[in-house]
Amino acid sequence: MSCQGKVALVTGAGVGIGAATSKGLAAAGAVVVVTDIDQASGAQVAAEINSAGHQAIFLSLDVCDEAQWHSVITDVVARYGGLQILVNNAGIANICGIEDETLAGWRKTNAINSDAVFLGTREAIRVMKASGGSIVNISSIEGIVGDPMLPAYNASKGAVRAFTKSVALYCADKDYSIRVNSVHPGYVVTPLVSGALARLSSGDAEAFAQRVLASIPMGRMAEPEEIAKGIVFLASDDASYMTGSELIMDGGYTAR
Repeated sequence: MSCQGKVALVTGAGVGIGAATSKGLAAAGAVVVVTDIDQASGAQVAAEINSAGHQAIFLSLDVCDEAQWHSVITDVVARYGGLQILVNNAGIANICGIEDETLAGWRKTNAINSDAVFLGTREAIRVMKASGGSIVNISSIEGIVGDPMLPAYNASKGAVRAFTKSVALYCADKDYSIRVNSVHPGYVVTPLVSGALARLSSGDAEAFAQRVLASIPMGRMAEPEEIAKGIVFLASDDASYMTGSELIMDGGYTAR
């Protein structure tokens, strides 16, 4: 897979899937703009990419801030002359049943997981439409199937799934040469998963983890690098005939 000569922006790139994707895109030849609200972790990922002989910069980005999106993408275009790849990866999860979820929690999850994808996609299309590009939105298997303990996460990731298809059709209708696809990871060994489990009691966390592992035919969670390979594929020209598609990478979870 080659992304040679392309400029890629990844959100939530300081840890987990975002960090692995940034490194994968850089190894494939892209200049990577690592963005995160956590400046220390994001800057560290960019430094590691540069130390490996590839190209990256770090820019701070709160994905829920409309003005910051405009500022960051304007900066990227000024530096590099354009933007060819956007990976909307930033996300959060809260494990709780519907009766325990709060309106504030619901809104925060949907703001980061769904609203931010809208903001980033809209800004990217405005600069990509003249020359084309690829947008990869990170949804989840939880955007396809339900989980009794993830109501807000289910809603936010389902929104990303449907939104991706809408935008893919829009770009095709406009002849923008912008491909828009979604990736649907299963459970992955990332701070997002461990952080969500840490907010539960030890007994509830153990029960949740056991239920999840029992539902994965391959018997394990994914490593971030495994998911990153699918993202890099969709971002690259190797996926030139894919738009509005959903790439499921879940160890067989949704095959049952």
